[in-house]
Amino acid sequence: MLRWTRVSDGKGDHCDSEEMEMGFNVLSGDEIVKSKRLIVRPRIKVWMARAITTVILWTCVVQLMAIGELWGPRLLKGMPHCFSHQDESPAIAQAFVPAKVVFPPKRIHKNNGYLMVSCNGGLNQMRAAICDMVAIARHLNVTLIVPELDKTSFWADPSEFQDIFDVDNFIGSLRDEVRILKQLPPRLKRRVEHGLFYSLPPVSWSNISYYEKQILPLILKHKVVHLNRTDARLANNGLPLETQRLRCRVNFDALRFTSQIEELGRKIVKILRQKGPFLVLHLRYEMDMLAFSGCTHGCDSREVEELTRMRYAYPWWKEKVINSDLKRQDGLCPLTPEETTLVLKALGIDQSIQIYIAAGEIYGGGRRMASLHAAFPNVVRKETLLEPSDLMYFQNHSSQMAALDYLVSLESDIFIPTYDGNMAKVVEGHRRFLGFKRTILLDRKHLVQLIDRYTNGSLCWDEFSIMVKKTHANRMGNPKRRVIIPDRPKEEDYFYSNPQECFQFQDEALSST
Repeated sequence: MLRWTRVSDGKGDHCDSEEMEMGFNVLSGDEIVKSKRLIVRPRIKVWMARAITTVILWTCVVQLMAIGELWGPRLLKGMPHCFSHQDESPAIAQAFVPAKVVFPPKRIHKNNGYLMVSCNGGLNQMRAAICDMVAIARHLNVTLIVPELDKTSFWADPSEFQDIFDVDNFIGSLRDEVRILKQLPPRLKRRVEHGLFYSLPPVSWSNISYYEKQILPLILKHKVVHLNRTDARLANNGLPLETQRLRCRVNFDALRFTSQIEELGRKIVKILRQKGPFLVLHLRYEMDMLAFSGCTHGCDSREVEELTRMRYAYPWWKEKVINSDLKRQDGLCPLTPEETTLVLKALGIDQSIQIYIAAGEIYGGGRRMASLHAAFPNVVRKETLLEPSDLMYFQNHSSQMAALDYLVSLESDIFIPTYDGNMAKVVEGHRRFLGFKRTILLDRKHLVQLIDRYTNGSLCWDEFSIMVKKTHANRMGNPKRRVIIPDRPKEEDYFYSNPQECFQFQDEALSST
């Protein structure tokens, strides 16, 4: 080993040969050359040995992997959590195997500009709006920026698009139709950050020609246009067939929930299926629904006052003075839990069936739910089926919780909504697409009249039950044509509750449309 010493002649550091250790002697010039040759040969041998060893090791690894694929499942067959799921049915096991996703090729087209959208409302109102915005972007040949979800409504859910939906599937599965980006290109993004863009709410229930004549010129002029409201901004009818089918493709194929939501939804369905058939009751009797609608039937004076205060607290709820009794008689109020119990019994629903409540917190709590629990003891919610840890990351995220209810609703043997809100309509249409699964659409206007007659004693139970069954004999989600009412889109059948243009190809690949 050499030890360096500094020589004071100013010419730098030198090796002091007198300080050499380990028994080495100083070599002459010829000996040094000979020594270098001897050193090179061992180095070559070492390099060759390493290379040969590496080849042998990789060969062994490949052979072990091949043997593992052949014998691994057999050797580990009896071990838990390894390779097999013998305790699950083939259908359930298959559901947990992720399908290989192959996205279609990109569509090549001239880009006319960029469309930004801010959705408003709850989960299913936003879901339908996203489908509309994709169809509009495709028709206008513009690039759609991944929609912004509502964070300022009553629910105050901070979830982003990617927290609820599989954003990569959304973008990739539609790339043969429309270009979708997660954000604007940097130059345009800086312009938007400085407020250099055009923003407006599009006219409700507009035909596609409105977007051609009014919105497209704005995009061509400003390059970026922001639509700040998206609820019901596209007509139900009178649109090109390819536009209607694209709305379906987005709804039924592109808008998949995140893997975490899908997995937990499957877990709930599995728990329910293990105990037999189940009915999903979309009991729309939460505080926000009652305050917004002004429906207070069955509420005490304190509750009526509380709901009224809440209605006035939200300026965008335009209707303030509401006659609850008149609205109920017109069938415009959700059924109360007590009314719902009578209807379920009158329809002949098996009292032992599991009833999954797809809703938020029921206003009035246990007091209002007592009759339903007494008549149907197997009433459950996701909170009672799952451990608190399962829902820990979903708490305070109402849209993510609603997504779980949406998945369970699709899989139920029977789906019954007590009010025709956005979730009721969108689930109804999705269940039609899945093969016209039984969905009992309650005729609330007729029902409240029958309920009042039964309650005041003018109808006996048998008469009441027969009339309820007769009223709903043809309201089970069977195939039918949408009712079209020109110039009154709010009163006609909603496109997403019965997307009839899409049923003829539901067994085909959606990408073929």
